[in-house]
Amino acid sequence: MIELDSPVETVLGEAKDAKGRSRNQKIVEGLGLRTVGDLLRHFPRRYVETGELTALDELEKGQFLTLVGEIATSRINTYRDRRTGREAYRVDVVLRTEVHRLKMTFFAKGRGMAEWQARKLRPGRRGLFIGQADTFRDEWQLSHPQMILFGEEDDDSGVADTPEVAAQRTLDAIGALYPIYPLTKGVESWDLQRAIAFARTVVDDVPDLVPASVRTEHGLLSARDAVDRIHQPDSWADVGKAQKRFRFEEALVTQLLLGRRRRAVRALGARVRDGGDGSLLTAFDASLPFELTAGQREIGATIEADLAEPHPMNRLLQGEVGSGKTLVALRAMLRVVDSGGQAALLAPTEVLAQQHHRSITAMLGDLAGGALMGGTTVELLTGSMSKGQRTEPLSRLATGEAGIVIGTHALLEEQVQFFDLGLVVVDEQHRFGVEQRAALTSKSQGEVPPHVLVMTATPIPRTVAMTVFGDLEVSTLSELPAGRAPIQTNVVPLAEAPRWIDRVWARVREEVEKGHQAYVVCPRISGDEQEPGEVDAAYDESPDPDGPAVAGGSDPRAKAPLTAVEDLAAELADGPLRGLRLAVLHGRLAPEVKDRTMRAFAAGEVDVLVSTTVIEVGVDVANATTMVITDADRFGISQLHQLRGRVGRGGLPGLCLLVSHAQLDTPARERLDAVARSTDGFELSRVDLEQRREGDVLGSSQSGYRSTLRDLRVLRDEKTIVAARKAAEQLLDEDPALRAHPLLAGALYHLEDSAQADFIEKS
Repeated sequence: MIELDSPVETVLGEAKDAKGRSRNQKIVEGLGLRTVGDLLRHFPRRYVETGELTALDELEKGQFLTLVGEIATSRINTYRDRRTGREAYRVDVVLRTEVHRLKMTFFAKGRGMAEWQARKLRPGRRGLFIGQADTFRDEWQLSHPQMILFGEEDDDSGVADTPEVAAQRTLDAIGALYPIYPLTKGVESWDLQRAIAFARTVVDDVPDLVPASVRTEHGLLSARDAVDRIHQPDSWADVGKAQKRFRFEEALVTQLLLGRRRRAVRALGARVRDGGDGSLLTAFDASLPFELTAGQREIGATIEADLAEPHPMNRLLQGEVGSGKTLVALRAMLRVVDSGGQAALLAPTEVLAQQHHRSITAMLGDLAGGALMGGTTVELLTGSMSKGQRTEPLSRLATGEAGIVIGTHALLEEQVQFFDLGLVVVDEQHRFGVEQRAALTSKSQGEVPPHVLVMTATPIPRTVAMTVFGDLEVSTLSELPAGRAPIQTNVVPLAEAPRWIDRVWARVREEVEKGHQAYVVCPRISGDEQEPGEVDAAYDESPDPDGPAVAGGSDPRAKAPLTAVEDLAAELADGPLRGLRLAVLHGRLAPEVKDRTMRAFAAGEVDVLVSTTVIEVGVDVANATTMVITDADRFGISQLHQLRGRVGRGGLPGLCLLVSHAQLDTPARERLDAVARSTDGFELSRVDLEQRREGDVLGSSQSGYRSTLRDLRVLRDEKTIVAARKAAEQLLDEDPALRAHPLLAGALYHLEDSAQADFIEKS
């Protein structure tokens, strides 16, 4: 008896590759399909409509094609085999599509084989053809063609109707939609389809994880119906119903996991941080030279209520660049200090940690002078500090004398101990790995966790996904404080207009002559050396695997040398920016040099700062009005938006120039055009998510494992996710252990035990 947990080899048959080797091992190892259940959950990535010929647009050499075509002509030709000197045979075929004609050639071993191929490929025969577009003597060809022909004439009558024969008939009875599966090298789509068709005939029981009451409420197919319809649909409606079912199931299991996590966190308990007499926070608010925005007041009140609860706050604070998140976080930290606890702010870079320390100390004024002055001590702790420099700050943290500490990864080190850590603020939380965040929150006293506030200036895809899926409560600062000026953003397309670079440097000089300052950002420090952790990984520009049936060729990024800080600074100083005061800033400089450079720029002693992305977040120089980003296509949307946010902060209009060699109609250029069109970080986050896909979202670049998302797409399926979350909460309210739903409980426990669950929980 074959069941879902039976080894996949039981239904694979003896499929062979061109060299006679079994494809079983390639399916198991290359696709990770180890059980029959894995095989049935290996869903088509797209479908080809078989009723009409494919309408190809412009063909390109090397283009990978999957199409429905019709044999226009088929002819046997003889030729002299150069290797043997004997007469040989081939069948030359012309394949007709809606627009084009492509030649195909099939070589035969002997006249009889050639005649059989010619009959099989007779004019008028239609089928599904896969191959690469090529040209020979100015004629288009489909090279290395593979095919499934519609309407096979093989007569199976008289053959026992075994499951294998039934599966083959299922394969031959091609409907209106032909499934195309994700593949691995050496495995063809029809190999998988044949194996799946066989599995569907021999597996009687497809257990249903989703309770019947939930299926009824949300109009979902049964698991059996969904499996059949997704692999052999009669219509697009069948595909839609099957996909809805499986997406809901995946969302439900994920939401159950996160729901259990939320309940577990609440059950841990936390120290109430009700603010005591509130003297420090009250004094700070009274010292502010401006009014808090309505959003800052509202979110501040929400955070204060969270801190007063006997369970940990776990809140995401997101908002536009310059919306005042740091002020909201500081008020929360002062609330905790007023309650007798300590607060830690974790920043991703030393430059940002130093900037936070300067700005928070400045905002506190006399209140940063320590408890004796009615305030609190604010410490800075970074990895570049010597042992001697760390001794006193570490001592003040351990004794409780220091109420606030701001630092980088150095805060995670074992020797850093707190007297009473009550709040952890994580700035730009997407820049930290799972274990790093967990290491800091574990430093609270005993078993009681601290409250957690994570911040992000732009909800990049990972954060968008965690907002929809995660166990974080979300607060959004949607308004900007007074004094923020508009920023004009333009793409400088050097691929089309290489001389425009001269105008870029002329604009920089014009701004400096007006008394303003400028940033110039490069993706490299020197030569081809990337600053570790500072530049987003390049986007995948290969064809979308879920794209149209006719896939175009990839659009690889040109391997042009990238602009480097040290090289460009020297070039500008000797050329278009001669006579201006230039300085460089990057991660390899000594900490005191970086700090001195930033202080000089902030003081107006530097006209143009040529930098890597160390100035991406937190840097606030009111007089800076211009941002030039070189090789802008090498940065992600959220990173470009963050960088752009460094200008226009002092009430002066900002200008951001995105310099790029990216060609028109490429994903890289589309990304830059999106940034140029909009300054709305939330709109840009959706564009970013649509381009990156969820493989970069919930998964693992930070934990080392693959994404948990298989069928879900965060934007497309947002309503499904919300509905599944509601269903999960209801199930957990009624039956926390899911005893009445053992199959669903088993799927949940499997996810809880997986490495992916470790990522979700600790995020």
